[in-house]
Amino acid sequence: MPDDIFDCLVVGGGHAGCEAATALARLKHSVLLITGNADRLGYLSCNPAIGGLAKGHMVREIDALGGMMGLWADAAGIQFRMLNMSKGPAVRATRAQIDRDAYSSALKKTLFSTPNLRVWQDAATEITVGAGRVCGVRTRQGLDFAARHVLLTTGTFLDGRIHVGMTNFPGGRMGDGPSPGLSDSLRALGFTLGRLKTGTTPRLLRASIDFSSLKEQFGDNPAPTFSFHGPGACLPQTSCHITWTNERTHEIIRSGFDRSPLFTGVIQGTGARYCPSIEDKVARFQDRERHQIFLEPEGLESGEIYANGLSTSLPPDIQTAMLRSVRGLEKAVMTRPGYAIEYDYANPVQLRPTLESKVVPGLWLAGQINGTSGYEEAAAQGLWAALNISCDLRELPPFAPGRDMAYMAVLTDDLVTLGTLEPYRMFTSRAEHRLLLREDNADARLTPTGRRLGLVDDARWRFFCQKEKSADNLKQRLAEIRIPADKEKRQCDAFPQPGASLAELLRRPDMDKMKLLALLEDARDAFSDAGLKAELTACAPAVWERVQTDIKYAGYLERQRRLVARAAGREKTVLPLDMDYTKVVGLSREVEEKLNRVRPWNLGQAGRISGVTPAALACLEIHLHKLEMRRRQTG
Repeated sequence: MPDDIFDCLVVGGGHAGCEAATALARLKHSVLLITGNADRLGYLSCNPAIGGLAKGHMVREIDALGGMMGLWADAAGIQFRMLNMSKGPAVRATRAQIDRDAYSSALKKTLFSTPNLRVWQDAATEITVGAGRVCGVRTRQGLDFAARHVLLTTGTFLDGRIHVGMTNFPGGRMGDGPSPGLSDSLRALGFTLGRLKTGTTPRLLRASIDFSSLKEQFGDNPAPTFSFHGPGACLPQTSCHITWTNERTHEIIRSGFDRSPLFTGVIQGTGARYCPSIEDKVARFQDRERHQIFLEPEGLESGEIYANGLSTSLPPDIQTAMLRSVRGLEKAVMTRPGYAIEYDYANPVQLRPTLESKVVPGLWLAGQINGTSGYEEAAAQGLWAALNISCDLRELPPFAPGRDMAYMAVLTDDLVTLGTLEPYRMFTSRAEHRLLLREDNADARLTPTGRRLGLVDDARWRFFCQKEKSADNLKQRLAEIRIPADKEKRQCDAFPQPGASLAELLRRPDMDKMKLLALLEDARDAFSDAGLKAELTACAPAVWERVQTDIKYAGYLERQRRLVARAAGREKTVLPLDMDYTKVVGLSREVEEKLNRVRPWNLGQAGRISGVTPAALACLEIHLHKLEMRRRQTG
């Protein structure tokens, strides 16, 4: 095998690596996935859950493009919920509790059965370069693997160090060693690396918890799963439970501050602002009397519970006392302590919008090595990089949907344009066009692209086309059919002029599917088409959700599309990658430095760089015009 030349070497078997390797192999490229522990491929290192606000959107986008995370999550989900149902459709998101063992089993079944994909248990220690571009990796076992492209998805393993109280030791996560040598190799190639920190919670013995005193949290029925075309929830569904810290808990936590690596300066890496440890929450929010804890099962057959909300690196004795001060956990037994982990990352401004390195051609980075946090952000980057590697191998234009097309595009653009100095987490608020980026229309936005690139197979494509046809037909029928005004008044109070269409009625805030069906029943004698009621009754929930949202929010959607069209000109105005910004008249030194560091692909990306003002963009446009005039004169 070391004598083979692969199309791509994927280093790291986490969520970015597994999504990327599977996609590349399904696109008929030869792939070698190198992982330090083949038993833990795609392991859920932190919480046993997938999805959530904005994260669920990205899982649906991965599925829409032909990726795998949604199918793996559906196969292993033991509780599914739709979050934010009381709010607008743009911010509703699917979240699932996951059976760790079932997820790993589903993922490994795919990886080990996919043609063109091989797995090798080893540790990459060095990136090898020749003739100005990447040519492979060298491993701890002394093997040299050659490839046209190398994708690094090292997660928290890059010079990882685990902290439990004042004790620390090398590790990529508890039970697995770090990735040796790669940090030095990247620095030698010219990368600038930084240091980040994340953490996880204690795991508890299920049998030691008194659930009878706690609030039970049920999943939704029917289960709102991730995949547009998959079989849905495959496992029995279960509950979570909710409890709270209290002032006694906080006193115990404060008593451990003098032995906390976070507060004594032992930990140097920057932690996640939006997912702080419990000791950080107690220190920062001293007026809060309690903090919520979700007790989440690790699996249907697992004897462990994940205490979501208690991420900590305090010493084990403080962790035990803290836990036993919480209602329901008075006799709790820890099976594994919470811990923090520091690791190296490469600031993503060193990458092109495709996630290819600017430093070494053919070297790509995806996942937490780029400063992100979360399984979903990692998987989205893995698929993004894989599609662009495939485009490069096939000499196709890059895969580069705009910020109005996908959350994963917002994620990638934020990373490569702005960089990050702390773990980046995706939120719906980061997307300026979020009403266009709903979970329900991810397939309409991205499945045609996945089909064009070859990742959406025939069965998925037929399913998508049938769904789109059903939605279009239903929207057309609702727009065409009108009912007498006197029939309208039996269902709601205020109506437009007589002869309103059903679509116009559906735009009203108080009108939904059930009321529309009641209206049709009441006015059945007024319709020549008696089949509409049966059609609505039989309409698939996913189709109805799309139709209802498109109709109710038609005005807002059109307004956002106009804003996108207005900005499209700058997105299409390409900036030469070798442009010398010191030669652009009118730019400040600060703007020159930022543009030279980021090397934006177009004016739109340049405008999103912090400090690049509208006046600076105008200077760039004038400079481009002058360059084009000179080219014509000399051409």
